[in-house]
Amino acid sequence: MKASVVRIGNSRGIRIPKTVLEHCRLTDAVELEVQDDHLVVRAVRKPRQGWDEAFRRMHQHGDDALLDRESLPAAKWDRTQWRW
Repeated sequence: MKASVVRIGNSRGIRIPKTVLEHCRLTDAVELEVQDDHLVVRAVRKPRQGWDEAFRRMHQHGDDALLDRESLPAAKWDRTQWRW
């Protein structure tokens, strides 16, 4: 697909067809990245997007164990008051 670079005030821009915007889920804000001589346009991701699902899958596979359990001895508060 070709698009023309057009003048927008003192800048330049491209018009992206509505179907492409919808397909790529591009709304008000986007992330731009230059890779070599390519411009990559991505939808802005929310911080920690997808973490809930990733943690759920980790738990299902038993990959959510504390790795540094022996690195520090548990304090009295940890042993008597802490609850999940």
